[in-house]
Amino acid sequence: MSDLEDLLRAARAWADDDPDPVTHAELERLATAAQGGDTAAHAELADAMSGMLEFGTAGLRGRLGGGPHRMNRAVVIRAAAGLTAYLQTLDAEPFVVVGFDARTNSDVFAHDTCAVVTGMGGRAVVLPHPLPTPVLAYAIRYLGADAGVMVTASHNPPEDNGYKVYVGDGSQIVPPVDGQIAERIAAVGSVASVPRADDGWETLGDEVLEAYLADAVTVLAPGSPRDVTVVHTALHGVGSETVRRAFAAAGFPEPVPVPSQAEPDPMFPTVSFPNPEEPGAMDAALELAEQTGPDVVVANDPDADRCAVAVPGPGGWRMLRGDEVGVLLGSHVLSRGVVPDSAEAVFASSIVSSRMLAAMCRAAGVRHEETLTGFKWIGRVPGLRYGYEEALGYCVDPAHVRDKDGVTAALLVAEMVATLAAEGRSLLDRLDDLAGEHGVHATDSFAVRVEDLGLIGRVMDRLRAQPPAQVAGVAVERVDDLARGDGGLPPTEGLRWYLTDGSRVIVRPSGTEPKLKVYLEVVEPVAGGDLRSARERAAARLAAVRTDLEAATRP
Repeated sequence: MSDLEDLLRAARAWADDDPDPVTHAELERLATAAQGGDTAAHAELADAMSGMLEFGTAGLRGRLGGGPHRMNRAVVIRAAAGLTAYLQTLDAEPFVVVGFDARTNSDVFAHDTCAVVTGMGGRAVVLPHPLPTPVLAYAIRYLGADAGVMVTASHNPPEDNGYKVYVGDGSQIVPPVDGQIAERIAAVGSVASVPRADDGWETLGDEVLEAYLADAVTVLAPGSPRDVTVVHTALHGVGSETVRRAFAAAGFPEPVPVPSQAEPDPMFPTVSFPNPEEPGAMDAALELAEQTGPDVVVANDPDADRCAVAVPGPGGWRMLRGDEVGVLLGSHVLSRGVVPDSAEAVFASSIVSSRMLAAMCRAAGVRHEETLTGFKWIGRVPGLRYGYEEALGYCVDPAHVRDKDGVTAALLVAEMVATLAAEGRSLLDRLDDLAGEHGVHATDSFAVRVEDLGLIGRVMDRLRAQPPAQVAGVAVERVDDLARGDGGLPPTEGLRWYLTDGSRVIVRPSGTEPKLKVYLEVVEPVAGGDLRSARERAAARLAAVRTDLEAATRP
């Protein structure tokens, strides 16, 4: 029997078990074309059938389409069954709250999840309409649920969707829970065997959103300045209305929306990638800022769990790096007097984020913890008061949302801008203060995108076998293989090098996209108050390190 015959048999068996007529027909069409000798259809079908979409600490995320290696109703129903079976080992009648964004089929996948949870004997409730991910994260603890599911692919391209799972304390799943859920998903024999209810779950009203907004404004200091003009873009996602209402509840002027990007649109028509970090994504917002002259530009990604910031400067508007926003927010929270409030308060940042937050905490006598990448780790730090990751993720209200939250971060950014403006100062002035106090922490990152995922493994193997003795002419002092748990953190795929001049390099595969990510940091002391020279030296060192790492990570 040929490989093609096996592929066609598997594809048609999957299609026969697929409850969605659209993806059923897609697989049948590909199978017929592949059988007729269409090589492109054969390749597409082989990829779609190349194994189940992997369920891990990010839940599920992948391209929409038919087959086990795509996001579709059949895959989601299996995932919901596996999740419910896992939860039933803890409680015979688990309570699950489900949220969804405005991507293609997000509402369908959310309701399929409710049908499975209910059909298997649990209780399911679903949020009333597309809402930001942090609202779902908030809802879990607010409602006392055993778990939460958010149907979103965050900032991925429009052809993707995803399935993000939280446990009852409101934090994302981590090992070994992800593996235990994955085992139960793998044990699902067929979609037809999964009990699904036609009704019996509850569609909530706006009570959760109202409660979230009431708690969101508590991140602000009573009586702090509110005079600030903000241009806001939701990048075609679900953030506009929630941000508008949060600003109104806080007493800020209404943000000025970017009209072309304010309404949810799963096709993201004005951007190539709906991610504020990607080149071109912020063009419309910065153009509006040039026309209207606001105090600050704030952007959310499509599910509004990330927050990007742009500020006016001598050369025009510029985006702040995620690390810059991270240390600004950290300094703002520290300025509230964290230690008197709670001697157990902890600040946290991921291993790929700037070490400036740790330096700030040392100076303030506040505990700091370094975690693995992702808010699944940051949100679990005991006593967390503030946490951030350089990829525009900020947790400023862990008492209510144990995840990154682009709405409350936007509120705190607006408060900072208003407070500094009342003193005749700006965010850039505050960054100068922090650099003068703790040294210039210059960071950069780049990604190596690949079509063949095997290339990432080969680059990592090469770097392990032949680590560089020096980078940019500076000796490598220490090599951490993060897969072995070097550095005291749970094992994860990645390498970290420290240079003798204090520079740091981290190389790791992305957890959500087919790319290798490289993170760089140099630290330059500010001698005699000459911040400009220190920044120039840091920039030169950083550029040299990047040049060497681009060569070293070339597939």
